[in-house]
Amino acid sequence: MSITKSLRRHAALTCAGVGLAAASVSTFAQDVPATTPASSAACDPYKDYSCLDSRLGTGFWERLSNYYSLEYGQAAAPADPKAPPSRRDDVAPGAQTIPPMPFTEWPYGGTPPLGASLPNATDSPLMVALANTSLGKWMGDNNIQTYGWIDVGANASTNNVRGGNAPAAYDYNPNAFDLNQIVQYIERVPDMVQKDHNDWGFRFSAIYGSDYRYTTSYGLGSYQLLDRNNANGWDMPMLYVDWYTPFVGKGLNIRVGRYISVPDIEAQLAPNNYMYSHSMTYTFDNYTNEGIVASYQLDKNIILQAGVTIGTEATFQHAYQSIPNTNPNLLYPGTTFKRDPGARPAGTLCGRYNSDDGKTDINACANGINNGEWGYNNLQWYGVTFYHQFDEHWHISAELYQEHQKNVPNLNNAYVLNNIVATGAGTPFSPNVMAYNAPGMAYCSGNTTDTTGAPMTCKATATGFVAYLNYSPNPLDNFSIRPEIYRDLQGQRTGTPTTYRNFALGWQHWLSPQIELRPEIAYYHAGAAAFNGNSNEGIAANKTSETILSGDIIYHW
Repeated sequence: MSITKSLRRHAALTCAGVGLAAASVSTFAQDVPATTPASSAACDPYKDYSCLDSRLGTGFWERLSNYYSLEYGQAAAPADPKAPPSRRDDVAPGAQTIPPMPFTEWPYGGTPPLGASLPNATDSPLMVALANTSLGKWMGDNNIQTYGWIDVGANASTNNVRGGNAPAAYDYNPNAFDLNQIVQYIERVPDMVQKDHNDWGFRFSAIYGSDYRYTTSYGLGSYQLLDRNNANGWDMPMLYVDWYTPFVGKGLNIRVGRYISVPDIEAQLAPNNYMYSHSMTYTFDNYTNEGIVASYQLDKNIILQAGVTIGTEATFQHAYQSIPNTNPNLLYPGTTFKRDPGARPAGTLCGRYNSDDGKTDINACANGINNGEWGYNNLQWYGVTFYHQFDEHWHISAELYQEHQKNVPNLNNAYVLNNIVATGAGTPFSPNVMAYNAPGMAYCSGNTTDTTGAPMTCKATATGFVAYLNYSPNPLDNFSIRPEIYRDLQGQRTGTPTTYRNFALGWQHWLSPQIELRPEIAYYHAGAAAFNGNSNEGIAANKTSETILSGDIIYHW
């Protein structure tokens, strides 16, 4: 669907990489005492790391509870003084810390951070609790972790129609509580700090909740959104394997499978974002790709990425599948058409520069590039992200892109309206094929009063710019200001041909590295009525502006 972001971005980095101390989690499976000494209550692992296991205890639930209690009010896990280095000395310093930011490296996707990724490095209460079980020991020995989170949110809005907050995203329904996402990862992260051997990794991810509508890839469980329009659903946004070698340049990682697309500041997974809501710039661009991408560290400053995928939000089986056309017409004259014309080979090419001090980063990408035929989400994405840290408290993240699709049916053309739209058939995405959330058509330029003179299709282009100005007064708090402008002049992405402006304020407050609260307020304005409607229910938008007060809580395990 068009509000299905056309789901994006690149940088789904490890959600909870909170610091060096987490690298020692796998060691909990070793040297665990059979009993808990009476003096454990007086132990402070932040001062004396050697007493960590005695402080946690031996039983699963005991260790789980004690670990949450131990980290409460802290900005990181206790640090193991014997932990290996977390990054090579020939890569730039880390950009930020988690908490209070959603990332440690300036975001880029398609790979774990080159030169700065270690196995067992995610700070996970679940892994700590499992550590002295037979399963936990086996996982630790094989560098496998499993962890996740639940994200629950709510909003109060000036809208009242179900789905009426759209095209604002991730709080889709106004004045509602949402189970946004329950997420579980099982992963093995290759060791990219060492320089003496090849390594491998994988990630299997599962998500359930209302946010599935933004990660849906046509052909993978998409019946939930496209056939039923379920309020909550499941998806598997990352299913990939990594192979890493330190012997090519400064390091080369090759990823195969379904992965988060490489560009963008924001990401689908809740912990990877500054704020609860998402910018429209993020909401309507690329989310995931299926294919192969190589990430090559040329030197300390430059990373190059190249890949081949099967379109965007597309699956390989659709590349060769055709379906009957029950209404042959001038646009689709055959008796069959491809199930998804966007499911075709596409290319990705990116270049990233990171300064020696790690404070400035620029990343230019072309993602999902093929013939641009109107497809489920066959976006031709060209953009740049920019990051700069002013000092230890202030930094800015900014993104600018242009995206387009070609041969999009024109809603200003009488033939399209009378022979395709009115019949509910005749395209791969007509209601007789895709009942809900189908890709949008376009309002093309031309003679809009006498529609017989308008072209039947056009190239539909959208341009987005968003910035996050961030102030962090301490390691557990960050404040974000988000200005944005989004131009959708043919209305293919949002359903309304207009320019949108968004201004939002957000506060991210961490109770511990495992619990985060994110209240915010956002104001949106459009040049035409674009809010408080629902295309799935035939309700036309009737507002040019909206204000949404919202917030969520993320609880990790």
